[in-house]
Amino acid sequence: MFNSLTGIITAKFPKQVFLDTNGIEWDLCVPDSNLDMLPPVGNEARIFTWLQHTDQLMAIYGFASADERSLFMDLLKVDGVGPKGALKIMSSVSSSRLMEVLENGDLEMLEKIPGVGKKTAGKMILTLKGKLKLSEGAGASVRIAAASPYSELVASLVSMGYEKRLVEQKIAELVELLSADKSFEERPKKEKEDLLFRRAIVELS
Repeated sequence: MFNSLTGIITAKFPKQVFLDTNGIEWDLCVPDSNLDMLPPVGNEARIFTWLQHTDQLMAIYGFASADERSLFMDLLKVDGVGPKGALKIMSSVSSSRLMEVLENGDLEMLEKIPGVGKKTAGKMILTLKGKLKLSEGAGASVRIAAASPYSELVASLVSMGYEKRLVEQKIAELVELLSADKSFEERPKKEKEDLLFRRAIVELS
């Protein structure tokens, strides 16, 4: 079928995005956690897709990156978790946090996610623990989002009025650039954050 759609975002709603591609407006089911990762309404976006086609319905699910879609498809491997359930889970928790909880086997935390009961939480850990990983060649911004070591730094910059998607992208680029210097990797986390903050302010302004 098709891997992605590229067009102009015409509307955003909870769990839903409208995308215009040369006069055809698509109605896409999108996790709430992905909405801020996509450009604002009126801007062009590439949305990675997954098609659900049954005798009763046809729906297209959209994601801000290939990795977000991969996580969605991994959730579908869990017995009892369908497309709507996976969408609800991803709407309730960030992908980075979900991956962390699954890797830690944190059953109690999983049960707190809307749509996930004790039985489903156990199946999720059994099916996915130790098996979730980012796709090869994923962009730097996706790697940072998944690892989320600088989530507080991103939040601070967003609170200053910068767009979250641009902040995440810039921090990812800076981390990739600065990590080439061994001395950066050896610095304490606080010093890394201070340096990243100053550089990001300059480049985002």
